[in-house]
Formats: sequence, structure tokens, C-alpha cells
Amino acid sequence: MTSDFSAARLHLERAYHYLRGNDEASRTACDALDLLIETVAEAQHRRPEAGVLEFPQPTARQAG
Repeated sequence: MTSDFSAARLHLERAYHYLRGNDEASRTACDALDLLIETVAEAQHRRPEAGVLEFPQPTARQAG
């Protein structure tokens, strides 16, 4: 199963939007959400790892 980073990012950004207060708890939560949003955005745009193809190596008889 793969993660749906775009949906997760959308929900995190909505949560950030709802935390409009000037109190300490709201600011702390927004700081934490900033880090989470950045991490999810990086994961969302990360390229998949490339697979390595192994080619058969010529034997001594084939090389000569």
C-alpha cells in the first residue's frame, strides 16, 4: 500500500488554517504542522528509486 501524500498534505494545510489563534498552543501546533507539511511535500515530490538492471557478463570464451 502506498501513501496518498497529496491528500495528507491537504488535510494538514486545512488543520493549519483552522488554528488561527494567537495563543501559545495554536502557535506551537502551527510550528509542528509546518514541519509535517514540509516533510509530506518532500515525500510527495520525491522521485521513485530507479531499479538496476544487471546485464550478463561475457565469459572468457565469448570475449575472445
